[in-house]
Amino acid sequence: MEEVYEKLAVAIVMQAVRDWRSSVRKLKKRPIYDPAREMRDECERFFRSGWFMALTGANGSYILLKLKKEEGIYDE
Repeated sequence: MEEVYEKLAVAIVMQAVRDWRSSVRKLKKRPIYDPAREMRDECERFFRSGWFMALTGANGSYILLKLKKEEGIYDE
């Protein structure tokens, strides 16, 4: 049963990664697009949350830093 919960946790995190990447790419094209900005901000709050830490045991801020580096975002 524990394996089921681990798969769910991985799916949640991977969806957050996909949502974050999608929103960042949309914002590169349209910097004032509110729905994309809201999604990006929500994902970033998730990565920095206690819930993320409980799901993964990983440092969400570090993962977010790596995602930003992949997207060429260095100024934040």
